[in-house]
Amino acid sequence: MSKIDTWVDNKLLQNITIWLFLMLIFMMVIQAENRFVTSLSIIAFIMPPVYICNLKILPLFFKSQRALGTTLFLLNIFLFTFLGVFLLSSFFNNFQWKMLLNVFGGLLLVILFGTALKLARDSFFRRQEEKEAELKLLKAQLNPHFLFNTLNNLYGLSVVKSEKLPDLMLKLSDLLRYSLYETKEMFVPLEKEIKYLENYISLEKIRLEDKADIQLNISGNISSTVIAPMLLIVFVENAFKHLGVLESVKSKVLVDVRVGESSLVFQCVNTTDSLDIKHNDLEKGKSGIGLKNARKRLDLIYPEKYQLEIAEQEDSYQVALTLNF
Repeated sequence: MSKIDTWVDNKLLQNITIWLFLMLIFMMVIQAENRFVTSLSIIAFIMPPVYICNLKILPLFFKSQRALGTTLFLLNIFLFTFLGVFLLSSFFNNFQWKMLLNVFGGLLLVILFGTALKLARDSFFRRQEEKEAELKLLKAQLNPHFLFNTLNNLYGLSVVKSEKLPDLMLKLSDLLRYSLYETKEMFVPLEKEIKYLENYISLEKIRLEDKADIQLNISGNISSTVIAPMLLIVFVENAFKHLGVLESVKSKVLVDVRVGESSLVFQCVNTTDSLDIKHNDLEKGKSGIGLKNARKRLDLIYPEKYQLEIAEQEDSYQVALTLNF
């Protein structure tokens, strides 16, 4: 979280800003010899009823105590209306009945405005908390999914007692270190995410040996770009999981990442077995856990700022993702 985000989320700073803004308005519209003192006095007078309403009375309406809340709301506004009229009549040595209406209307307007701001703020932060909770859940689902697939690779090599097993385990260690300790933020440097892809693809090359042509192409400036963590790996992992073993030609996995000034274009293509596709829908069941999570994360983190196209052909599976920064 940046310093600006910290300041924006600071409740004390939010309240001070609103009151300063309201005081500035009073100073512009009030006609008095000392506008500053007059505006400051008005702010000092209306602050107590606003905070009493927001902190003590408003929560009652969410606890099914509407009758009590309504009663206290009316008592709050009437009490400060009479207090305001008393102060005004004492200051001007003159009492007029229209003072009651003016003070009551002004207080009602300010209290309702303060209540609306609080409801809007609470609603915004509640949605943010729900979004963060869902993102954490999605990431918690994603990491075990990846680990499950990788452990299957380890098991396969251990059965044949392959000499490549130690190197594979080191690659896995690096992958797990990144996924467990370096993906806690909303965004991570694209450079680290690319390194993660490189390690994963290196791991798959050890497993597949000469059975597949595997390529990873990177272009553009990746050092100054950030991205949601563990996002691209979903599509790469899916490509290897459903890589078809072909008899006539060599199987292929092509991963291409191009970074522009305002966008990132990611493409992943893998050959498939047409007979296997008929029995395995990549978007459903266990095979689609990662893809479903990727779609949800894209909707949450990049709303209306991404295009995801998935094309399933007879002998290939293609994913094209464009992120607009």
